[in-house]
Amino acid sequence: MYADMQYFDTLDSEQKTLSIRLVAALIMFFIALSLNLSRIVLFLSFFIPYTLIGYDVLFYAVKNILHGQWLDERFLMSIASIGAFALKDYAEAFAVMFFYQLGELFQSIAVGKSRKSIEELLSLAPETATRLINGTEETISPEEILIGDTIVVKPGERVPIDGRIIKGSTSLNTSDITGESAPVEVAEGDMIYSGSINISGSILLLAESEYENSTIAKIMDLIENSAGKKSKSEKYITRLARYYTPFVVVSAVLLSTIPPLVLNEAFLKWFERALVFLVASCPCALLISIPLSFVRGLGTASKHGILMKGASELEKLSEVDTFIFDKTGTLTEGSFTVSDVHSDNVDKDSILEISAIAESQSTHPIAASLKEACLKEPDISRLGGVTEHAGKGIQATVDNKEYFIGNTALMELVNADYKECSFPDTIVHMSKGNDYMGHIVISDQIKSKAKNSINKLKGQKIERIIMLSGDRKPVVDATSKTVGIDESYAELLPTDKVEITERIMHDGNKVAFVGDGINDAPVLTVADVGIAMGALGSDVAIEAADIVLMDDNLLKLPLALSIARKTMRIVKQNTTISLAFKAAVLILGAFGQVEMWLAVFADVGVMILAVLNSLRTGHMKTNTQ
Repeated sequence: MYADMQYFDTLDSEQKTLSIRLVAALIMFFIALSLNLSRIVLFLSFFIPYTLIGYDVLFYAVKNILHGQWLDERFLMSIASIGAFALKDYAEAFAVMFFYQLGELFQSIAVGKSRKSIEELLSLAPETATRLINGTEETISPEEILIGDTIVVKPGERVPIDGRIIKGSTSLNTSDITGESAPVEVAEGDMIYSGSINISGSILLLAESEYENSTIAKIMDLIENSAGKKSKSEKYITRLARYYTPFVVVSAVLLSTIPPLVLNEAFLKWFERALVFLVASCPCALLISIPLSFVRGLGTASKHGILMKGASELEKLSEVDTFIFDKTGTLTEGSFTVSDVHSDNVDKDSILEISAIAESQSTHPIAASLKEACLKEPDISRLGGVTEHAGKGIQATVDNKEYFIGNTALMELVNADYKECSFPDTIVHMSKGNDYMGHIVISDQIKSKAKNSINKLKGQKIERIIMLSGDRKPVVDATSKTVGIDESYAELLPTDKVEITERIMHDGNKVAFVGDGINDAPVLTVADVGIAMGALGSDVAIEAADIVLMDDNLLKLPLALSIARKTMRIVKQNTTISLAFKAAVLILGAFGQVEMWLAVFADVGVMILAVLNSLRTGHMKTNTQ
């Protein structure tokens, strides 16, 4: 009993009211059945509980008729139940409205449960922030934070804005953003993102964005808008409902008029069959269960740090048969380190120093590794102009001398007599003019979960897994072999990646491209499904990609695919079962083999079955460790 009361407390006010109405009306119905009453009293004894549970349905049916929107399920239930009263089938009239409202209650509870999962995600947005001005703390709304403000984040508080720690250290719980439960240790100088929870120490944060451009605001926008974007299946159901209801109403009218005239049979007999036909035709199961399945799928994905922009993206992901991966920053860490310098006649420290000066203005990971490997801080005053050669490298003036730093294509461009390197790593060549100086060996570690993720995708019957990279062929081949990718392309320009992706799509493949979301934006946009990896804080990723993984966990890819496929399996199951059952009851009802209460019970039963089936989307076995 106590458990039942706890469950009742989880309902909202409308659900509680409807539950009480249903119980009260059912008690009154059984009392009416047990008594031997006169005709008028018998009518009232059924009409009162009928009105108790159905007054709102009747009200909205009339209201919609007055507004010219009468062809909906309320109209069908109203006309069917009123018709049953006209035929003196009082128990059937009550049963029609009772089962319909029972179905509405189940639907409301199921949809409410799914919406709560979305609302929980929307609650990630902090309500207040603490700004420090001249040593004084003031409580403000996150929307009031300006770039450059100093924000105090105390233990237990949610980080209100994207920013860099300028004082203190702490542990952050980022599970609401990334789906990962392990705390993240951060200290002075680290960039942190809004929506994370401060676990231990107080920190001072220098705001580096306004709230509307913060990570949490972008996530909120994605979540709020995702449910509004319809999939192909949802659009089909919307179009079906527009034409289906007028069709069945006209069919019911013909069923009630033509057979009595042709067969010379009683009009009331066929009128009752037409009412049964109307009730049985209501497509409630489809109209409710399909959107509910997508809401559950999107909510489940979001809980694991997988943000899909809408139901259409989820549906497209379920159809993917080919995955294309970028290499650097996606399958590898993207944090490069200089492992060696090869040169026959130039001092190695000089090569590193010149390359560090030349790359001093660049934010590219390789440039960062060159600057880190230099034994002293690059003297920027020695740097003249810098010209970028897209996909090849840079041309820089250092100490009034022209240097070329990049790949073999750049060396060939300037006719430098370069030497190939046998190391399967990234090689940065350098020449002074066309006089070759040597090359720098840069290593990039493969992500620990890359191989397991690729194996799981293969286990999910992904037909082709491809890697595209601008890196040298030996590096690409070595990475492909390590992670288990059989097909790869090396030394590509950004335009080459787009061309290859389009060619694969043109062959009839459904392609998902997985990239780091910044320099892969063109391909993310072109692919059937663009997936941005590790996109925390990346504006470009969220704009360009269809699906955003909020951390670098590659195992979220097979999980996202599983969620999408399970959602679509459930959608197809509900569609097949609903249409098949609906067709059977319509045919039997037209020939008088189904009574009205049974038609309603069957319709509501199929709807409840479809709703319960839809809820399975939220139950996934997950392992992303």
